[in-house]
Amino acid sequence: MAVFKVVITDYEYKSLQIERKILEQLDMEFITSFQCRTEDEVIAAAHDADAILTQYAPITDKVISRLDRCKVISRYGVGVNTIDLHAATRKGIVVSNCTDYCMDEVADHALALLLASARKIAQVNDYVKQGVWDYKRAIPVFRLREKVLGLVGFGKIPQNLCVKAQALGMTVTAYDPYISNDVTARFGVLQVDLATLCRESDFISVHVPLTPDTQGLIGAEQFRLMKPGVIVVNTSRGPLIDEQALITALASRQIAGAALDVLEQEPIRPDHPLLSMEQVLLTPHAAWYSEDSEQELKGKIAQNVVDVLSGFYPRYLANPDVKYKVHLKEREH
Repeated sequence: MAVFKVVITDYEYKSLQIERKILEQLDMEFITSFQCRTEDEVIAAAHDADAILTQYAPITDKVISRLDRCKVISRYGVGVNTIDLHAATRKGIVVSNCTDYCMDEVADHALALLLASARKIAQVNDYVKQGVWDYKRAIPVFRLREKVLGLVGFGKIPQNLCVKAQALGMTVTAYDPYISNDVTARFGVLQVDLATLCRESDFISVHVPLTPDTQGLIGAEQFRLMKPGVIVVNTSRGPLIDEQALITALASRQIAGAALDVLEQEPIRPDHPLLSMEQVLLTPHAAWYSEDSEQELKGKIAQNVVDVLSGFYPRYLANPDVKYKVHLKEREH
């Protein structure tokens, strides 16, 4: 009988070969037969697990209270908004994620959405395929050089995007109350408050984690401050933007467009108003993906589990306060 039981609550990958190979470092039974969508399904699947790998399943206070043996919850991704961190910390469960696996991919995707929106690529592509060879259908289009890109958040991904945008001749500003002016100055970026960023930006790209404080961070008040020609890009989390306020701002031409990889509810429902708006670009929560980033993510998430079950803190620790409850060894990574 295996020493440890590891349960994966849900996943959308073709193969779990990478995870299985890494978990085999220890004597583990790896249970992969679930696609949990509800709290009760997670409890039924993982109540006696020593470790949990999870993607989108809800790991709530109710779920955590029923985890009898769990030592670590490792989530596929950067965000941990599907996990109640406070409940996990109270119970002495380590929560881990992977904060650096797709920095280039998300920055590249945000820049691609910005460029495609600025040049109206999707619209003119559709016209050409309909037999309309007429650049005037895209009017007006403006050059990017000297336009202002406002970054909401200035962590690793927006820093990556910043360098790429500056190479195109764009001026970059940022709003991030948790980043010092020394950091933004090092990148040649002016740090401003959110209202100033909304007023002065030609493009706004959102890059903050979803928390109770950031939900609806960009709403009706912020849209009222924006230039009529602004394009809003979101590759972070859908609920950071008040979707109804966005729809209103787009419909009234208060702003020029939006390019969204994430939405409040995913997948998008067939009758969603954004689907019928020509000035909106939509991609299916794909910014994180490349073959390289998927393999990196899967390996690091599995290694988090091995670290904890071997008596070490993981490289990616999402709830550092758990150190007051659980005393593991520090490992050099």
